[in-house]
Amino acid sequence: MKKGNVTILVCEDDVNYGMLLCDFLRSKNYEVKYAKTGEEGWKLFSSQTFDFCILDVMIPQKNGFELAADIRNTGSLTPILFLTARTATEDILHGYAVGCDDYVLKPVSMDVLLCKIEAILQRTHRQLMDNTTTFQLGSMTFDSIKQILSWEGGQKHLSSRESDLLTVLSQNTNHLVERTYILKTVWHDDSYFCSRSLSVYINHLRGHLAVDPEVKIMSVHGKGYKIVVPE
Repeated sequence: MKKGNVTILVCEDDVNYGMLLCDFLRSKNYEVKYAKTGEEGWKLFSSQTFDFCILDVMIPQKNGFELAADIRNTGSLTPILFLTARTATEDILHGYAVGCDDYVLKPVSMDVLLCKIEAILQRTHRQLMDNTTTFQLGSMTFDSIKQILSWEGGQKHLSSRESDLLTVLSQNTNHLVERTYILKTVWHDDSYFCSRSLSVYINHLRGHLAVDPEVKIMSVHGKGYKIVVPE
């Protein structure tokens, strides 16, 4: 994906910081749209196509969590990165729960932030280019390119993180996948916060897979998870 073809939505109520971030991204050849409030961000997102979103949590009118939830409720799979000073564990977990792809704490080096953006975009692009992406999970079909779990009479759009996690499990049906391997493959980090986030996303997937009661994600204490699919 060429940078010139990538449009980023930045929502940040600190105008000085927001403009600094926008100018930096434009200097790296990204197209950038800027909003000072959640409502402005929502109007921009609703009016055009974005390839990436950078959201502060503490923005007025509609906070970053609410904006991210609204974006995900449209079925959009656009990557979302929270850039915020909110450091509490519950905030970080909530950020992932509403569908973010990364949660970055301020202050952060612009170069480090750029690396995170590019890594997420590259992962998303690889998924689009991968041809071995369809898995049969009982009565459900999982398309990891489109990030859709479908069954007779319905379907569910998964977030990027949910899709990445389900892909790893689906590639190893009925076999244990170690927790550390999942964290390093999907989160690229096996820290405490990511481990807690993994547990949250496992519960999300269990809820989605409940359409077929014969398909289950089993926890193996102290080791990892396996998705059990009828032969």
